[in-house]
Amino acid sequence: MSELRSALDALAMTDLEGLSDGELLAHVGDLLVASNRISAQLTRAVRRADARASAEHDGAKTMSSWLRGHGRVSGALAGRLVTQGRRLEQLPATERAFAEGLIGADQVEVIAEIAKPENLDRAATQGIDIGDIEVVLVQLATIGTHRDLQIGVGDYLDKLDPDGPEPDPTQERAVTLVQHPDGSWTIGGTLDAVGGEKVATALESIAAAGRCAGDTRTRAQRAGDALVQLCDLGLASGQLPVLRTVKPHVIVTVGLDDLADPTTGHGAATTGLGATLSAARAGWVACDAAITRIVLDADGLPLDVGREERIFPPHIRKAVEHRDRHCIFTGWEAPRWFCDVHHLVEWINGGETTLDNAALLCERHHTKVHHGFRVERQPDGRWRTYRPDGTEIVLHPPLLT
Repeated sequence: MSELRSALDALAMTDLEGLSDGELLAHVGDLLVASNRISAQLTRAVRRADARASAEHDGAKTMSSWLRGHGRVSGALAGRLVTQGRRLEQLPATERAFAEGLIGADQVEVIAEIAKPENLDRAATQGIDIGDIEVVLVQLATIGTHRDLQIGVGDYLDKLDPDGPEPDPTQERAVTLVQHPDGSWTIGGTLDAVGGEKVATALESIAAAGRCAGDTRTRAQRAGDALVQLCDLGLASGQLPVLRTVKPHVIVTVGLDDLADPTTGHGAATTGLGATLSAARAGWVACDAAITRIVLDADGLPLDVGREERIFPPHIRKAVEHRDRHCIFTGWEAPRWFCDVHHLVEWINGGETTLDNAALLCERHHTKVHHGFRVERQPDGRWRTYRPDGTEIVLHPPLLT
């Protein structure tokens, strides 16, 4: 690895401005091959760690969760690395081409569709040699466009199961929500025909009802407003399932002075998921909200707001969520609604039900700390996590911030 780092350091010193157009394009091509080869080795290493359940060493349940927490990668990339590693065990030609840099992760992802268990079973039932199909697809991937490869794989899968049983609609539904640094969100996903019809009908009914003379919003903007209003109606109904003993609600934290001062600018408030809002927007939310008063100390940390009970009551849980934001186990950021409030010193051993004796932990890691793992809060407010053998779980040095 030290030689690889040295080579990358030397590569970073390349004078791109001194290259001709032809040389620059050739350089880009070489980098694509090198990037593919590194991606192939990363996928290979992830597969080995996945097979050995190495993530348990750091208290993580899966390699996907370890990659999200310790590798700081998106859930989509983590899932792709794990899935591709598993599928490549059935695709030796694809794995070779990937390792040689002839194809990249995007092309591997497309070819890997033929190695899904149900597709392998269908091929075996019909006497199809999956190896022959794979070789053809790899050749197509090296000479054709990405779209050519998608069409080729799709054509094979259609012929493999032209009259298959109706799929379970729940298996065709997936929605992703990605929050950006500025607090905005991108929504993506896929719905089956019936599920999509339901969502489209609900959104259209709200969007149509909200139209008026002079409305200049685009169709997409009207649909976005309708989706938010649909969620407003659901939250306001009080009929949604509770999240860890508390009804689902949007949290916005803002200082009392900022809330009262209309001239306060940007960055005066924060949401429960970490977005930053202006005081004006926080005031807008507060117009139709319940306000919980939490007294903060000089360092901005909530003071003790509760009485001594074995179970953390909702008002103390709110204070713990405000302080910890998410699961505090190193390398893990499960959102607050997935989490329990843990007694650092167990109640049965004399521990108090107070903010200072509380930590937000997801169910898995709450179990872990009751079976040898340990979390500690430092004087500066940072959390540290220790394995049963006393060694500390730390993020990989290059990924520390």
